[in-house]
Amino acid sequence: MLAYTYVEKGRFELLEKPRPQLKDAKDAVVRVTLGSICTSDLHIKHGSVPRAVPGVTVGHEMVGVVEEVGTDVVTVRPGDRVTVNVETFCGECFFCRHGYVNNCTDAEGGWALGCRIDGGQAEYVRVPYADQGLNRIPDSVSDEQALFVGDILATGFWAARISEVTEEDTVLVIGAGPTGICTLLCTMLKRPKRIIVCEKSPERLRFIREHYPEVLVTGPESCREFVLAHSEHGGADVVMEVAGADNTFRLAWECARPNAIVTVVALYDSPQILPLPDMYGKNLTFKTGGVDGCDCEEILRLIEAGKIDTTPLITHRFPLSEIEEAYRIFENRTDGVIKVAIG
Repeated sequence: MLAYTYVEKGRFELLEKPRPQLKDAKDAVVRVTLGSICTSDLHIKHGSVPRAVPGVTVGHEMVGVVEEVGTDVVTVRPGDRVTVNVETFCGECFFCRHGYVNNCTDAEGGWALGCRIDGGQAEYVRVPYADQGLNRIPDSVSDEQALFVGDILATGFWAARISEVTEEDTVLVIGAGPTGICTLLCTMLKRPKRIIVCEKSPERLRFIREHYPEVLVTGPESCREFVLAHSEHGGADVVMEVAGADNTFRLAWECARPNAIVTVVALYDSPQILPLPDMYGKNLTFKTGGVDGCDCEEILRLIEAGKIDTTPLITHRFPLSEIEEAYRIFENRTDGVIKVAIG
């Protein structure tokens, strides 16, 4: 089969590889019908994910059809259309039982697919712990509607949940990339008093204005003053940092009111400074990633009910054979790209 592969730092290649086989009674093999490219894939390419294994098939955002299941798999069967979770988790260890599935203690636990074990930018993928890692897609939900459930939508849902958003809050979302928009959509479900999105890209700001006109928008240069002017207590009640760019971590805590929650959703390429003397007296609560992707079934129900729609994010579509071009467009943010569908 064709599989897009991490060869070495700075280089991915589309290679021929053997089709994956079941290795454990809890495994499933899924035929990938639609996949996507995530910014985390670019972090692997740039060498920012030390645990990523050269030779691994990349990709962790996909939907497909179950081809084979191990003898212990009970929740899915061959022929089922499924979302694939970005995380592998056993469901039984201390962390899984408490909902912290990103910290699963299994050897293949946490973010494994497309990082430490072969992922889904390929024709087939093996999914460990299939009962936890796969969710059946309702018949009325298309592949494109379900494509982001297992990764960026799970991330946005997790971020909104742990940020404890209330209807009285002013919420600042920093970054209007794909994960930022998914975080925005999941925050909107909480019906806060006000949502502000900070983004530097004019194209992405236009996207927000066009699709979510009730959301306020600002650029990073004027963000702090804008938030002060549109909040009641000296800053945002909740800040979600989803950009991971230079200075966005500092911007996040500077825009937060005293005693606010700052949730860091972004994955950074370099260490960030926590200037505690400058923060003294703000009494901030920081919450950090990665995503605990255990809400996929609920997310699918919300999509089925018409309460979440991420299909506008898909701006480009390519077959797997043209994935190099898809990466070129996505990595360089050309042609108004937000998300690419591969299939």
